Amino acid sequence: MSFNKSTYISKYIKLSLLALMLVCNCRLSAQESIDKIIAVIGRNRIILQSDLEVEFQMAHERDPNLSDTAKCYMLQQMILRKFELEQADRDSVMVDDADVDGQLDNRLRYYIQLYGSKEKLESVSGKTIYQIKEENREAIKEQMIAEKLQGTILEPVKITPAEVEAFYKKIPVDSLPFFPSAVEVGQIVIDPPVSKEMDTYAYDKLAEIRKDIVDGQKSFESAAGLYSEDPGSRDNGGRYDGVTRNGQWAPEFVTATFKLQNGEISPIVKTKFGYHIIQMIQRRGDEADIRHILIKPEITTLDLNAAMHKLDSIRTLLVSGKMSFPEAVGKFSTDEAAKRTGGMIADPQTGNTLLDMTRLDAGMVLMLDSLKQGDYSAPHIFLTDSHDRSCRIVYLRSRTKPHRANLQDDYSRLQEVALVQKKNQKMISWVNAKLPSYYLMIAPEYRTCPILKDWVKINDASK
Repeated sequence: MSFNKSTYISKYIKLSLLALMLVCNCRLSAQESIDKIIAVIGRNRIILQSDLEVEFQMAHERDPNLSDTAKCYMLQQMILRKFELEQADRDSVMVDDADVDGQLDNRLRYYIQLYGSKEKLESVSGKTIYQIKEENREAIKEQMIAEKLQGTILEPVKITPAEVEAFYKKIPVDSLPFFPSAVEVGQIVIDPPVSKEMDTYAYDKLAEIRKDIVDGQKSFESAAGLYSEDPGSRDNGGRYDGVTRNGQWAPEFVTATFKLQNGEISPIVKTKFGYHIIQMIQRRGDEADIRHILIKPEITTLDLNAAMHKLDSIRTLLVSGKMSFPEAVGKFSTDEAAKRTGGMIADPQTGNTLLDMTRLDAGMVLMLDSLKQGDYSAPHIFLTDSHDRSCRIVYLRSRTKPHRANLQDDYSRLQEVALVQKKNQKMISWVNAKLPSYYLMIAPEYRTCPILKDWVKINDASK
């Protein structure tokens, strides 16, 4: 048994659907290859040879050592997805169009930021934003429906300590992975309160910018490039396309946006990020293309010193044992998300708090070198993900040395992998149970794939 081999979630096919559509022009055309159907599932769900080749080409670009045998694993996943969609039809599993739009918007924002601007993304893909969304809508909807069905199947699946131990003992010693140093680390963050004077100054500055735009002295686009403090849109004239009510936008921002007519400029809007003005470029129902300018109230040295002094008092409580770390987080931290994890930094996908050092910001990594297990750092200033200055104390709960995987040091990691494997087995068992009631055709050249043999045997026996 290999530690990281998965029969359900192959590392080669966990590729973004949008990445495939946006930046890969490798779909085989009729002129390049005579396409053929290599699998049919249910009434009319087909998989083409070109579909598989595109998946393989994308994976091969990431791993040039990938062999053709990976196509068997990829085809298994493609068939499984079609099974899920067929069953979802039978069970009337649906997703809201608004949720699909929200998912599309989130992914598009990622790629716009990745390429630097909407125009650059359109140039690379050879498509407009509208075309990208429409071409990906059905694929994203199918993905969301399949994931929703998976949730109903896999939600009851749990893993016990005995199962984790049994999983570990089945792994050959020479297959155990070698882990780099990892840490469990937490932080208490206190964002410095903004002084009334600096808050007023930011508001007045934006009011003057707005007046210049309204009076025609500057265009909104040029003013955004000159003054906006939003790094995600400043270099694009403050522009964001595809803003929806369901995205990751501050509610005050969304409310102000959808009150605007085309070309109209909003009054000053306050959110947790600072002060904004918004210009409506174009609205299409519940979707809008906009420009905005953000001005953040400046944090002064006095503000930072006040937060540092408060953290120093908190650290005294922690070191003396008068308050536990989770208690201090709950009582003092201004990071609401951290309160849900007791202040510990966790993997957002798995919730695992044992993290490789590469997952931490550079400043924290340097600081941890001087801390022993159970130590609290001195209060210090750091830059947040949004590039704002804030203050924190760092807590080193545990540290592992580079080592080969073992139950004592890596239980949470082994538990995570064992649970994934158990879910894989659950999904395969689910398919095996459902398969006799479905039509399945697999092309002869793939019927010999080891990973597909059981499905071929079950299907043949049910005919």
